[in-house]
Amino acid sequence: MNIKKTLLTLSLLTATSITNAGEVEVLHWWTAGGEAKSAAVLKGMLEDQGHSWKDFAVAGGGGESAMTVLKTRAVSGNPPSAAQIKGHDIQEWGGLGFLTSLDSTAKQENWDEILPSVVTKVMKWDDEYVAVPVNVHRVNWLWANPEVLKKSGVTVPTTLDEFFVAADKIKAAGYVPLAHGGQPWQDATVFEAVALDVLGSEDYNKAFVELDMSVLSGDKMVEVFTKFKKMRDYIDSNSPGRDWNVATSMVINGEAAMQIMGDWAKGEFTAAGKVPGKDYICAPAPGTNGQFTFNIDSFAFFELNGSSNQKAQQDLAQTILTKDFQEVFNLNKGSIPVRLDMDMSKFDQCALDSMATFKASAGTGDLVPSMAHGLATTSYAQGAIYDVVTNFFNEKNADPQQAAAKLAKAVKAAI
Repeated sequence: MNIKKTLLTLSLLTATSITNAGEVEVLHWWTAGGEAKSAAVLKGMLEDQGHSWKDFAVAGGGGESAMTVLKTRAVSGNPPSAAQIKGHDIQEWGGLGFLTSLDSTAKQENWDEILPSVVTKVMKWDDEYVAVPVNVHRVNWLWANPEVLKKSGVTVPTTLDEFFVAADKIKAAGYVPLAHGGQPWQDATVFEAVALDVLGSEDYNKAFVELDMSVLSGDKMVEVFTKFKKMRDYIDSNSPGRDWNVATSMVINGEAAMQIMGDWAKGEFTAAGKVPGKDYICAPAPGTNGQFTFNIDSFAFFELNGSSNQKAQQDLAQTILTKDFQEVFNLNKGSIPVRLDMDMSKFDQCALDSMATFKASAGTGDLVPSMAHGLATTSYAQGAIYDVVTNFFNEKNADPQQAAAKLAKAVKAAI
């Protein structure tokens, strides 16, 4: 009799858990080594709660391909549960009425207290949470292979002038000075690092956040294009179309000396078993010490039908900001946790430097949103900048003066 009762109880419990279990379909572009590992962790934590995870991965580091797919799905009335969306795009999707409120979960988990205000304002639409931040990336990093630098007789450059001198020596020693992938978002990543140095934080904000025409077309911007063009001399001829993680592997393998890339590159070094300070060096992009270009990965959550899937959706939102996930995810990804109350003891020196600069730059005005990664402006203005920057970078005889004028004109037409 007791056995029958126990079996009946177990079957009822199982039925209840199946009834409460939902599915989340998650659109993301984390397909490279360190990133894929991070996505797998989130999937595992959600499955542990009884829900199923439907992976909707679209390759392409900057997410352009993923956005195209998402627009088609959303317009046809079949959006995923959550999608990797960030910056101004969150506001745009919110304004169109596609996103769902996460406020009940946010209040329960005290998101306003544990997240920096620079982050929370990006995650809200109409003063309600509609998206969840995963991390904070520093974009203005320089990654270097110490062995290649040593063999070339150079040290890590701290200014752009030092970079050009070192790059000439590296080239003469038979290495590729700058590992780069010829894709618009990668071109823009290098461009904004140069711009941050030449313009300084205040004019960087005027150019890419306020879209100030006088700065976009001014003499300083001409200098940005002049120095950016010089970067072209230090990349190899196989650069066009190369994925960012392939460029990172060139540094890892000792084929190239340096790469200017966000700290997701560190996930590739980690996945390859490399140790910071020994096998590779992380340093601020030349001329940007003390400045921090931020990129925040986040998931926006779409309106869904069906209570079990809505429950799974809220559970996903809650899981993303747990301390356990924040630690494991960011150790894999190379970024730093978005929570302000984290124990950082398991993080390496690159992450500790990043966190210290993140907190310090917030007080000095040197914490600036990344234009290249969609945090500074709308996707329309960003697209206009991408076009001018990439066309300039790929045209051998392009004129910096004309490029600055084209930049202002293109941005004006996009807003």
